[in-house]
Amino acid sequence: MYKRDTIDLYIPEKDLRNNLLKEYDRNIPHIIKYMGGKRKILDYIIETINENYKEGQLCDLFGGTCILSGALGKLIPMHSNDIQEYSDILANTYLSNCKWEDYPDNILDEIVNKGLKYVTSIKKKYPDLIFSFSECTIEEFIEIEKRQQELIHFNFDKFTHHLFIKYYSGTYWSFEQCLWIDALRKVADEYKGTPLYYIIISSLMFAMSYNSQSTGHFAQYRDATSVSSKDDILIYRQKEIVPFFKNKFIQLQNFESCNNLNHTVTSLDYSDCLDIIEPNTTVYADPPYAFVHYSRFYHALETLVKYDYPEVAFKGRYRVDRHQSPFCKRTEVRDAFQTMFLKIKKKNAILILSYSNTGMITLNEIIELAKNNLGLGYIIDTKEVSYRHSTMGRRNDKDRAVKEYLIIAKQKQL
Repeated sequence: MYKRDTIDLYIPEKDLRNNLLKEYDRNIPHIIKYMGGKRKILDYIIETINENYKEGQLCDLFGGTCILSGALGKLIPMHSNDIQEYSDILANTYLSNCKWEDYPDNILDEIVNKGLKYVTSIKKKYPDLIFSFSECTIEEFIEIEKRQQELIHFNFDKFTHHLFIKYYSGTYWSFEQCLWIDALRKVADEYKGTPLYYIIISSLMFAMSYNSQSTGHFAQYRDATSVSSKDDILIYRQKEIVPFFKNKFIQLQNFESCNNLNHTVTSLDYSDCLDIIEPNTTVYADPPYAFVHYSRFYHALETLVKYDYPEVAFKGRYRVDRHQSPFCKRTEVRDAFQTMFLKIKKKNAILILSYSNTGMITLNEIIELAKNNLGLGYIIDTKEVSYRHSTMGRRNDKDRAVKEYLIIAKQKQL
């Protein structure tokens, strides 16, 4: 119905056509488990970017896991944006240039030893906070979990970093795991203002994701309701933060960053970000598709980064100030797309928009909004691909078949 535009683009200095797709780094270190991550269809997305990108920064408007920055950060200047601050950490991890020669060869051991010192000091101060799961019945296990959860009322104020042992012991992680999360987060603060800060926190986010007894996100932790569920939770309770942290740190240490491109990282609302981009920027936009807010699934990572001892609520212990996206609200989603299209037009920008056939509105509705708000000066084109979308569920609901649309909006050539 909508034929692809076949007009050749002017590519300054050198012909980039096919180069981005051929040259991008496919060995991007994986950091967090993420619903709807685009790694599986990265070739498809980058091929489309390559066909439409001209010059200047590529703006990844809803950065998420920042996989696009990891892939293209060595080739073109990136502007990675997401209103969630954990995304800022991921983008800076991929895009910063860490000069490892400025640190001792044993920097990882140094970081872990600093963490161990802090862990030991808290254990020494509170020797009664011991939670052993060895050979316990389901009734004993439930009681141990409750004792840990009650630490939210405990006073740890003699120690600067105690957010996770206080808020999250016995929930997504055990007390011991939370203790190491706090300790390594404290060590990260010692390197604030350097690229190493981002690498430490990203490595910690990876360890948190793979030690959590939930399904990989943090919408809600599981309760032991049977012997089998208790045994499954125990598998995760007995994992250790440090080995996962060290493995990911080494992987990120070996990931070579580009140090001569003009990258930008922001934590702005999508509308505010579009206000500050340069005219004629190429924008890749991957807004939320569903009625569930990402801030509900990744609130714990946001709290790790902010480390601000927030007010929390409900069983999941969500931040009460968590972001609510208009793209996840049926009463606001059309206005959100309209705002996007109008600001794209104002900047004379190129837009590559990802959306799913399971989204809040249909492809035809999006195209109608694009035409009405971008006007006659833009060509609207579409592509689609089928793939398995990760739901982060368990058993029979780990992924679902979806179609991913790319809606391409670019100015008509004079």
